[in-house]
Amino acid sequence: MTATPGVRMSALRAMLVLGLLEAFGPLSMDLYLPLLPQLGTELGVSDTLAQATMSACMIGLGLGQLVAGPLSDRFGRRRPLMIGVAGFAVLSAACALAPTVEALLVARFLQGMAGSAGIVIALAVARDLFQGVELSRMLSLLMLVSGLAPIVAPLLGGQLAYLMDWRGIFWVLGGVGVALLALVVFALPETLSPEARHAGGVAELGGHVREVVTDRLFVTVLLAGAASGVAFFAYLSMSSFVLQGEFGLTPQAFSLVFAGNAVASIGGGQLSRVLVVRLGPLRIYLTGVTATFCATALLLTLCLGGAGVAGVIVALVAFMFLGGTSGPNGSTLALSRHGARAGTASALLGTSMYVVGPVVAPLAALGGASALTMAVTMAAAATLAAAIAWLGVRPAARAARP
Repeated sequence: MTATPGVRMSALRAMLVLGLLEAFGPLSMDLYLPLLPQLGTELGVSDTLAQATMSACMIGLGLGQLVAGPLSDRFGRRRPLMIGVAGFAVLSAACALAPTVEALLVARFLQGMAGSAGIVIALAVARDLFQGVELSRMLSLLMLVSGLAPIVAPLLGGQLAYLMDWRGIFWVLGGVGVALLALVVFALPETLSPEARHAGGVAELGGHVREVVTDRLFVTVLLAGAASGVAFFAYLSMSSFVLQGEFGLTPQAFSLVFAGNAVASIGGGQLSRVLVVRLGPLRIYLTGVTATFCATALLLTLCLGGAGVAGVIVALVAFMFLGGTSGPNGSTLALSRHGARAGTASALLGTSMYVVGPVVAPLAALGGASALTMAVTMAAAATLAAAIAWLGVRPAARAARP
C-alpha cells in the first residue's frame, strides 16, 4: 500500500496507530461487560437500566463524531484527536466515582463523546492515506489491531473481576486513555494539509454536509449500516444476560465466548482483505450482508427450536465472522467520493451506527433480555440491512461507476 504523496506514514504504522484508536468503542463497552450484571445489582437497578449505561456511552460515541469529524476537516486531524483522547481519560475517572446510576449515565455519555474522536478521526486519516480497494484492505488490516480489543477486553475484564469491582474497571480505562494520548502525540503525523482544510464558516460546513447527504451511495450505505448496528448492539448488550443468566455461563466462560466471537470478526475482515482484490468492495459487501442475514435467521431458528447454548454460540460466531467481511467494504463504498470531506462523512457514517443501535436494542429488551428476544431483534435488523443493500446500495454503486 502506498500513502498519499506528501504524507509520511507507512501502512504498518497506520495499521497499528489507527487500529488502536479505533479500539475506543470496544474498550469502552467490553472491558466491563462481564461485570454488567454486578453493576446492576450494586446500584439496585434493572437489567434494562444497567444496559442503558452501555447505551449512553454508545450514543455519546455516535453524537460526538458529529463534532469531532467536522472539526478535523477544519483544524486538521491531530488537535481534535488529542483533545478527545485526553477528555476520555478524565471522564473515565468520573465514571469510576459516580455515586448513582444517573450520574454514571451522564458520565458515560460524556465519556463516549470524548472517545468518539478516536473512532471518527482514525477513519478520516485512513481515507486521507488510501482509497478504493487499498482503503478496503487497510480497513481490514485495522481489524487486526482494533479487533484485539473485543478479545482482550472481556478476557481482561473477567480476570479483573477477581481483583476489583466495576468502578476499578473505569480507572483502568482512564489509564488506557492516557496511554493512547501519548501514542497520538508521538506517533501520529498530521495527514490533512492546510490547503485541504475548509475555512470553517457555516457556509463551508453546510456545503460539506450537503455534498455528503445528497450522495445516494453514501446515504444507502449509511442506512444499511444503521440497521446492521441494531443487530450488532442487540448482540453486544444482551449476550451477557443471555449466556450468563439464561444459560448459566460464568463471567470467565462468557469472556472466552465473547473473545472467540471477536476472533471470528477479525477472520472475516482478513478474508475480505484477500478477496477484495479480485472481487471488489461492492461484491464482497453484498455477499457479507446477505450471509449475515442468514446467520441471524439460523440463530432465530435455533432459539425457536429450543437449542442449547452450543447452537446459540455457533450462530453468534457465524454472525460475527460474516459481519467482519462487510464492514470494511461498506465504509469504502460510503467514503469513495468524499476524500475532501472525510471527517464529515465519517462522522455521519459512524453516528448512524452508534446511535440507532443503542436506542433500539434496549427497547427490544424492555421485557427482559432473553435468547429469543436477542435473536428476533438481530434477525429483523439484519433483514432490513440486506434489503437496503440489494435495493439501494447495489444500484447506487453501479450508477456511481465512471
